[in-house]
Amino acid sequence: MRPSVTRQGVTQLDARALYFVSYDGLVNTNSFQKNGLSTHRGHQYAAWYTASRHAVVARRSLGATSWSTVTLTHRLKADDSHNVISLGVSAVDGRLHLNMDSHSDGFFYVKSLAGLLDDPASTAWTRSAFGAVRTTLDGLALTSQFTYPQFVSTPEGRLQLSYRAGVSGNGRNALAEYDGSRWTALGEWTGATGTYTSEHGSSTARNMYLHGIDYDTRGRLHALFTWREQDAAVMCAGGGLTNHDTGYVYSDDRGRTWRNDAGAVVGVTGGPDKVCVGASGLVVDPLDPDHALMNQESQFTDSAGRPHAVISHVPARCGQRATDYVADRTAHGRAFHLRKTASGGWQKTAIPVPLGSSQRTKLVLDRYDNAYAVLPFGRIAAASRASGYTDWTLLFDGGGLNAFGEVVVDETRIRADHVLSFLYQEKSTGTTPSALHVADFALPA
Repeated sequence: MRPSVTRQGVTQLDARALYFVSYDGLVNTNSFQKNGLSTHRGHQYAAWYTASRHAVVARRSLGATSWSTVTLTHRLKADDSHNVISLGVSAVDGRLHLNMDSHSDGFFYVKSLAGLLDDPASTAWTRSAFGAVRTTLDGLALTSQFTYPQFVSTPEGRLQLSYRAGVSGNGRNALAEYDGSRWTALGEWTGATGTYTSEHGSSTARNMYLHGIDYDTRGRLHALFTWREQDAAVMCAGGGLTNHDTGYVYSDDRGRTWRNDAGAVVGVTGGPDKVCVGASGLVVDPLDPDHALMNQESQFTDSAGRPHAVISHVPARCGQRATDYVADRTAHGRAFHLRKTASGGWQKTAIPVPLGSSQRTKLVLDRYDNAYAVLPFGRIAAASRASGYTDWTLLFDGGGLNAFGEVVVDETRIRADHVLSFLYQEKSTGTTPSALHVADFALPA
């Protein structure tokens, strides 16, 4: 079966969603949200900030054109596009969890009543269904420098929270876990120490940026990533990005022990040994810091449990090094599909659609393992498994959406009803609010 998309329609979440551009992105549609849009038991859930700066959470039955909304008491504290809202589902007790409004500082957390998601058709969607907004995970304080909440559901129905402790260029990734009764801090699993040396200079501190963290159908936890160095001496020019290399690790014990692509242990969560830049066998696609490699793009696993990722950078064939990452990525940047093959190697294929943007691309696979890249402005390109993912073609050019840039893809809906669903916000100017929508495209069933 070849890849295809059939446009089903667009629904409006908010006619006046909060709008400001920060770090070249919008707080409502940063693609590293996991998840800003999510599906569970026949219903889809979304979260955003409205023009009043209040956090809003909404739901609809799959296929419905109208959404039911609840406005929470929390209001966005800063005009910072990092301060996203992330949604998580703990199937073990039927709760919806929200983590929001943080960038190297404290977070805000709220969870629903138990069972709210188990029978959506007969449960009231009101503010009373959600508890108080807290600055801890039910009393568990994690770090005073918290960023990038990403929820991931375990095969047993527990909920894990991935986050960064520390700051850009000097931070550590960590995990916490909810078992239906309480949260537990599992601890940090990456390290910031060690020396990285490029042709230009060296750096002794960094952080790992995840392209994703996901369980496959067999229960293996996958994480593709890039490193960001603290010291700009590793670059040819100060206007670039210190990101380098694409790496890969996995865990077969729910994130407690981490192994490289060859199966060797390279880190233990909460233990003295962390996944660090000097560990062997981490890099699966080497790239130096002079190509404006973007952090936190996207990953997905196929039906055989093999990891796929989309990464983007300025190709070496352009004959230049990135000196202004926004301008260079917009003018020359390309997205690439990176995947582990059946033979155990890694294949990298350029997606022949100019980015025309500094921003990120999302990746999903359909039931036939065809790959779909949702590029900035809501454009959709696809490649077939049958071709070995070499026939990338633009299937939808984003026409009529007027999307700002990055979109938030519902990674969970693909398996529910074979629909590619993504949240996007219309372009605006200054701080003038704009409409927020969800677009739906049917994939091969």
